[in-house]
Amino acid sequence: MKFVPSPLAGSYMIEVGAFNDERGWFSRYYCAQEFKEIGHTKQWVQLNHSFTAKNGTVRGMHYQQAPFREIKMVKCIAGAVYDVIVDLRKESPTFLQWFGLELSAVNKRMIYIPEGFAHGFQTLTDDCELIYHHTEFYNPNAEAGIRPVDPALNISWPLPIGMLSVKDASYTLIGKEFKGI
Repeated sequence: MKFVPSPLAGSYMIEVGAFNDERGWFSRYYCAQEFKEIGHTKQWVQLNHSFTAKNGTVRGMHYQQAPFREIKMVKCIAGAVYDVIVDLRKESPTFLQWFGLELSAVNKRMIYIPEGFAHGFQTLTDDCELIYHHTEFYNPNAEAGIRPVDPALNISWPLPIGMLSVKDASYTLIGKEFKGI
């Protein structure tokens, strides 16, 4: 595994190596010793799997509020997505900046998302599946989000947005009063 720092402090693109032979390939997605090198010591407590049928669909931008903030690690196992994170940490030098990268079943990349970030993605193909590791249990009372088309963020989605849930479209826009999390 190779941890490549993103422009947003504490987040990493993870390049996953593979052992290939005539049978196919084998990869490791998690090793506590290797993750300790980037300061990760928390336990993964929940593993989720999502499926999105149509390309152009946007899911996000989601996060959990304190004291249930979570670290996430996301991997695309079918199709391809444009994965986006936004730094919502009020004390961060990259506060309200975003970073995006392609995750796909072919490139086998993952993204490591620290506490205090919003996360979302846009499907680049039909029939996309993602796996999410979480360091906190889902708490519906702590669930929050920011609008994926918020002009204050100006996220450059690669495709026209085909589908967006009513919930994701109704998050409050970031205004001057937004102080972060």
